[in-house]
Amino acid sequence: MEQIIDRFIRYAQVYTTSDPESETFPSTDRQFGFADQLADELRNIGMEEVARDKFGYVTATLPSNVNHPVPVIGFISHMDTSPDYSGENVAPRLVSNYQGQDLVLDPEQHIVLKPADFPELLKYLGQDLLTTDGKTLLGADDKAGIAEIVTAMEHLINHPEIKHGKIRICFTPDEEVGRGTLHFDIENFGADFAYTLDGGEIGELEYENFNAAGAKITIKGRSVHPGSAKNTMINSMLVANQIIQALPPDQRPEHTEGYEGFFHLTSFEGDVSLTKIEYIIRDHDLAKFEAKKNLLKEICGLANLRYGQGTVTLEMADQYYNMKQKVEPVKYIVDLAEKAMLEVGVSPRIKAIRGGTDGAQLSWKGLPCPNIFAGGHNFHGPYEFVPVQSMQKAVEVIVRIAELAANRNL
Repeated sequence: MEQIIDRFIRYAQVYTTSDPESETFPSTDRQFGFADQLADELRNIGMEEVARDKFGYVTATLPSNVNHPVPVIGFISHMDTSPDYSGENVAPRLVSNYQGQDLVLDPEQHIVLKPADFPELLKYLGQDLLTTDGKTLLGADDKAGIAEIVTAMEHLINHPEIKHGKIRICFTPDEEVGRGTLHFDIENFGADFAYTLDGGEIGELEYENFNAAGAKITIKGRSVHPGSAKNTMINSMLVANQIIQALPPDQRPEHTEGYEGFFHLTSFEGDVSLTKIEYIIRDHDLAKFEAKKNLLKEICGLANLRYGQGTVTLEMADQYYNMKQKVEPVKYIVDLAEKAMLEVGVSPRIKAIRGGTDGAQLSWKGLPCPNIFAGGHNFHGPYEFVPVQSMQKAVEVIVRIAELAANRNL
């Protein structure tokens, strides 16, 4: 336990926040520093073919120790932390033997992690929690995943009696800004299938995610003096509001769950003469996803009919797709992870991701890649925490997947 605690804390303290406004790859130079640190550590524990490429991807190999053909398995996590909240000067705190009490993270700012607000805390009575100090995020997304993969590889190296095939690992930059697989070299990686360690609480196993699109809408108004505006003024902000109100109110994120998709207004900026709004569109079902995009097109088209062509300009592009279509033909890789969980005492929770992962894009690029829990909760903010015992179980799941794959005909 001390090993994974120390490893995670060491990783969390490294500043690796990505930048969505950057035009470089990776988006921040600081990710290179962490990549080099990880590469050195992988060499030190005995991994082979360790490399950090010009894009910041870190890859390494654990050779097979069996003499019969077995699939090459990959394990992947990302190095960057979310730009949604500060990831600089992270100072993790360890709460040993948690007993259900409120945890005062930052008394000055009254940041308190308490079961009244986060009832999932009560699932971990008697366990050890890693939390923030209330001033930053924690970075369990996804440094918990990295710590779990490195610890599992070290365990397999130190225990050669555990039989496994060839294992490839990769740590990616810029996942949090949607670019984590942009330069991922699948052919060089050489895995038959892989798993991202980027899920939430213990037991999560996911091979479905949203289909995703982004939309930018520009509304040009007509600004005239309000004293003589009758039948002349077009207030672009009000036109934007009409577009917003025309979308189904029950299909907003705050009213949806499970397999329900949504339209999410992420930005609104404007004045009388010019307004820009942005949406993200999500749905697990491809037909419903296309219907949502078509609805937005129709609403913008109607606004142009009412106010004149060119008043509303819609730019919309797909971002990623549901990995289910690519994973289902090789569903045994999900079954393998489920069996590994059961055999190490973890109850699998197979569910759809209400978001996306690097694994979704990798699956569409030809590398089937379900997602496994890393153990954290409340990502991207000061209330983030991760139970140490969940990270330990993730390590056991990785090891057991490798062992099972080496002992069965896949």
